[in-house]
Amino acid sequence: MMNFSTNAHCSSRTSKENIPTSSKVEAPQAQRAKQRTAFGVLSENELRGRSLSQGSQFSKHSSISDSSQLAFLGRPSSSCYDVYVEEAREVVLEASGQEVVSDSYYLDSKTAAMQNEDLRLLLELSSSSCQDASMQSEADQSLMSEEVLCVSEYAEEIHLHLRDSEMRSRPRPGFLEKHPEITNGMRVILVDWLVEVVEEYKLRSETLHLAVNYLDRFLSGTAFVKRGKLQLVGTAALMIAAKYEEISPPELNEFVYTTDSTYSKKQLVRMEHVFLRVLAFKMAAPTTNQFLRLFMSVHSVCTSTENLALYVAELSLLEIDPFLRYTPSIVAAGAYCLAIYTVNKSLWPDSLHAFTGYATAEIMPCMTDLHKLYISAESRPQQAIREKYKSSKYCRVSLITAPAVLPFLPYE
Repeated sequence: MMNFSTNAHCSSRTSKENIPTSSKVEAPQAQRAKQRTAFGVLSENELRGRSLSQGSQFSKHSSISDSSQLAFLGRPSSSCYDVYVEEAREVVLEASGQEVVSDSYYLDSKTAAMQNEDLRLLLELSSSSCQDASMQSEADQSLMSEEVLCVSEYAEEIHLHLRDSEMRSRPRPGFLEKHPEITNGMRVILVDWLVEVVEEYKLRSETLHLAVNYLDRFLSGTAFVKRGKLQLVGTAALMIAAKYEEISPPELNEFVYTTDSTYSKKQLVRMEHVFLRVLAFKMAAPTTNQFLRLFMSVHSVCTSTENLALYVAELSLLEIDPFLRYTPSIVAAGAYCLAIYTVNKSLWPDSLHAFTGYATAEIMPCMTDLHKLYISAESRPQQAIREKYKSSKYCRVSLITAPAVLPFLPYE
């Protein structure tokens, strides 16, 4: 088993405001003397040398230094694993180079040339050695802001549209069964790393939620993705989400820098192309974050309750099971209820019952699962989200003790 000594949270973060505009482009090459340890694949000798000579530039709180957690990103694959895209067009690429294509749901078949190119890229990216990516920064508010959502005459229409759309943009529970080399624990580590990158570059919370949605939908629509390519997929998901959500998304070289150049620009651009084809360019996806901000615009809460709800909602991104069994609107309702109960022992207000149609009993199963996750957050190896919400910016809500028990409500 290869040893990994990677930490992904920048402890000596350079504020974007302190960097002159003219130096922005040269930053990854000229201004950053120290190399960030990549989340991806490094040789055992490289890792040992880096751990002895450099230490970590990322946060001391990062859990990625545990070699047992990062072993899954181990050595590049030596075999040409079959790669196929399911659901819309099931594509099987045999080691012999033959391919079988049938009609499906995710990929458009415009021209044979485009199909073959996409399949070639999928095969190449799933069997070649790894290299990675980096990022920049922005403010930490969703473009689905309260100013937009508070337009009361449109709030109901916005909600109905989001509720309708969330059913069409959900990942499929159990999608990891199609990826023998990837485990749930690997995905947890990847999402934890994405949280740290989003924080480091001051990207919006909505960008993170979108990136995780894209990641899970991509894995739902593909199979046999290599463990060594998982970070490439996650980086592409974050890059696309930043382009969709951010006013000034990070540049390509910043994404490459984030992974210590484990992947090249060419690999990242190719993965972006494949990613968009698999998702059929359907990038608008309702997230838990959007629903939560909408609910809080309909029935406002104190700042501590708001940040606690955002914290709990972000924790839910870590786990596929059970949270992919719930729609984003139900997870948002559960996070809202858990936060408001923790702070002032209230529950789902009548105004939101009327607005959403959700009764408290419908929300309780998800709220119960969120409560278990909230209680276990302190003892989990991955601490990026908890560290983020320890900041005064978020009223240090991750330090608030979870309620020992929830009020009993029959919901079965």
